[in-house]
Amino acid sequence: MSNDELVYVGTYSEPILFGTGQILQGKGKGIYCYRFDREAGKLHLLGITEGVRNSSYLAFDPKRRFLFCVNEYKEYEGKASGAVSSFRIDPATGKLTYLNTKASHGTDPCHLIVDATGRFVLIANFASGSVSVLPIAEDGSLGEAVEFIQHKGGTGIDPRRQAGPHAHAVAIDAGNRFIFVPDLGLDGVVIYAFDEKTGKLTLHPTQPLVKTAPGAGPRQLVFRPDGKFAYLINELNSTMTAFAYDAAKGTLSELHTLPTLPPGYHGHSTCAEVQITPDGKFLYGSNRGHDSLAIYALDAATGRMTIVGHEHTRGRIPRNFEISPCGKFIAAANQDTNNVLLFRLDPATGKIYPTGDVVDPGTPICVRFR
Repeated sequence: MSNDELVYVGTYSEPILFGTGQILQGKGKGIYCYRFDREAGKLHLLGITEGVRNSSYLAFDPKRRFLFCVNEYKEYEGKASGAVSSFRIDPATGKLTYLNTKASHGTDPCHLIVDATGRFVLIANFASGSVSVLPIAEDGSLGEAVEFIQHKGGTGIDPRRQAGPHAHAVAIDAGNRFIFVPDLGLDGVVIYAFDEKTGKLTLHPTQPLVKTAPGAGPRQLVFRPDGKFAYLINELNSTMTAFAYDAAKGTLSELHTLPTLPPGYHGHSTCAEVQITPDGKFLYGSNRGHDSLAIYALDAATGRMTIVGHEHTRGRIPRNFEISPCGKFIAAANQDTNNVLLFRLDPATGKIYPTGDVVDPGTPICVRFR
């Protein structure tokens, strides 16, 4: 059993209206739990926590005792809000025990993280364009929000997608001091100082907003494990931007931007997830439309990216993927073909190869290795 670990998959369980105007019919039953056999490279279904509504993003506390998920919808308890739910994990069986649910204080929450102390969940509410912070009790249950910030503005060049603010994700630096919120509507990354004792956010005094190219539509940001560089995937113009990070000041300095799509591709495609290998050598971003993962090598000294290639995800609309903690596998969730595929990752080249193992949760949106 030493080669086994738990993998959780969040799904859409009911219809959801996207910012594009598309209505997706969720086919999932809740949060799926799999046993991952690293030796064989296979996922085995252990069970499903049913009745969890639109669990479109998952996160663990630092000690992996609890699992938290956003509930992506537009109304909760009669108010314009989504929600966040908390569960206790049985490490032996993977079973989730429901603890409680609290309002996210914004519509369509799409992303969340837990800070390094394990005391707060930070949430990005996409549709309404806001950020909220909920405290975590010792037993893993959630308290009422201790912070809420509504983004303002949003006048990007895409009138359908950028008519208002759309906070898309939350990232935190290794020092647990600064929070970074890519906002698709603002074409930028909003930076906050984070008080880990109170959960309060304060707009960065010198760099409150890092602007991207007009119409880029920033979606998610990830730090290299050494904390020296950060990488931003841009949903609307299908690009990846590299930044140098000053940890003392909490500021980003753009290095360069590369496309996520191969030369000559002219079909419709948008980006979604971004991940880095545990050794910090390779970076990956998902293309929805081209239905691939873009692969980049990262220069150890400069942080600059070099394109390695692309690998098809063997399904449609790879909404999310994650690299295993051992750095040897990638699990890719294809939203529209209702499957999760495993790939072996070559640590020398960064290239990935399908293992042939496929599981089929309905409308998979998020994959997390515990």
